[in-house]
Parts: sequence; structure tokens; C-alpha cells
Amino acid sequence: MIRTEELTFDYERLDEEGNIESKKRAVDHVNLHIRPGKFIAILGHNGSGKSTLAKHINAILTPTEGTLWVDGMDTKDDGKLWSIRQDAGMVFQNPDNQIIGTVVEEDVGFGPENLGVPTDEIWTRVEESLSAVGMLKYRHHSPNKLSGGQKQRVAIAGVMAMHPRCIVLDEPTAMLDPNGRKSVIRTAQKLNREEGITIILITHYMEEVVEADHIFVMDSGKVVMEGSPREVFSQVEELKRLRLDVPQATLLAFELRKRGIVLPNGILNNEELVDELCQLKSRM
Repeated sequence: MIRTEELTFDYERLDEEGNIESKKRAVDHVNLHIRPGKFIAILGHNGSGKSTLAKHINAILTPTEGTLWVDGMDTKDDGKLWSIRQDAGMVFQNPDNQIIGTVVEEDVGFGPENLGVPTDEIWTRVEESLSAVGMLKYRHHSPNKLSGGQKQRVAIAGVMAMHPRCIVLDEPTAMLDPNGRKSVIRTAQKLNREEGITIILITHYMEEVVEADHIFVMDSGKVVMEGSPREVFSQVEELKRLRLDVPQATLLAFELRKRGIVLPNGILNNEELVDELCQLKSRM
């Protein structure tokens, strides 16, 4: 679905005459492969390059060097731009920057309308998309009356209505309360499992990615670690060095191991931790 080869991107600062004054490398020779239908997480502290990488998947940015392909299409090919953006939809951190309609259903229908989808098909897609994110009963509401989590689900529905094969979520829960965060992540997981949509989640909330298929960790524009959630979160000290947190249950198990309690690496949630502790007690 997504493939990069030596992907590199520099932000350029120009002087008053339009000459390049300085460059800052945000993505540095990144190589990755993402297969269709997977739930992928990209982690990294602020400034690690993860959001810049995300903007390449939707061709908002194009590489300074190297190549990124979306479903076999080179993002530098201007003739493929609309096909790329139809294949890989983007949901941003602030839904207010993405919602433009005064009524929920009109906003969701805006994307397919611009793609030239026939009217009857547009309304079918609107209903399907709003149902998929649990917002159908709000179809006639004003987005201004919705909570942050509800707005974000409407933004996801708007992307879904264009029938993408991949949705990139760029820190979609950063501005939400805990309930809103859970709602948006559940929606993303549902779309992945039931609709087969490839999900690429950019986040700094570790608990959101414990059920991902694969995790990429970025630092200074490079992919410095990758693997399953269990493989990645087994490396607590390395993640701390990269200024990243780990799930609370993982951290507690790590601290207990340091105190001599025999527990496996990579515990991801409270249920796993309680189960391991109960088994340990039964063996005593």
C-alpha cells in the first residue's frame, strides 16, 4: 500500500530575495513498507519527523530526495495527485481545520461531490460513512454543536466517503479528552477490522497503539526502531532514551522486574499484568 525508498525531506528557509538561506532535514532516508489492510502506528517525540512523513503519504509534501509510492503511484507524479489523495485520505489533529460544511451530512458529502460522484451515490456513501463511525443520528446537526471527539469522527467519515484504501490519522486525538480519544481510536480500529482499510496512526499516546499490527519509531527524521507492539515496548529503556513513554502496565511490569519479580517482557495492558501476577502467585 505504501512504500518509501530513501525518502528524504528538507524544510527550506528563504531570504527576502527568495534564495535558500538554510535547510532543516525533517525526514532522513526513510525506507518502509506498509501492506494493505494493516493497522500501523508511527511514534516519535515532537520534531522527530513523524508528521512530515505523514504529509508525504497524502502528497501534501513531496520528497526532496527519494521516492514514496501509494498503491504503486509515485507521489511526485502530478498526473496521479488526485488518485493518490483518493487512495490515501488524511485526518488532521484539529477537526475544525477540516470540517467546512454547516450540516454534518453536507460536510461528509463534500469530498465525493468534488470527485464527480453521482448524487445518489454520494448520499449512499454519506449514510455508509456516518454509520461506520457511529454518527448517523447526527447527520442533520451543525458540526459546531458537536464535541471534539464527535467532530473528529465526522472528519473521518468525510475521508471515508471518498472510499480510500488507506487513512492517515495525524495525531487525531491530541486535542481530545480521554473519552474522545477512546472513541476515535475505536472508530479507527473498527474501520481497519471491518472495512479492511489500512490505518496509519501518528500519535504520542502509547496506549493507543498496543493493538497495532506494526509500529515504527522515529527520531531525528530516521526510523530507529520497528516491530510489533510487544517487541517495541519490550525495550523500555531505549524508548525512554528516545524521550517516549510506554503503556502504564508495561512500565509497572518493568519496575517490578527490576525488583526481582519474574515477569515477561512486553506486557501491554492491565489484563496481561494481572494474569501474569496471578500465575506467579499460584506457583508460589
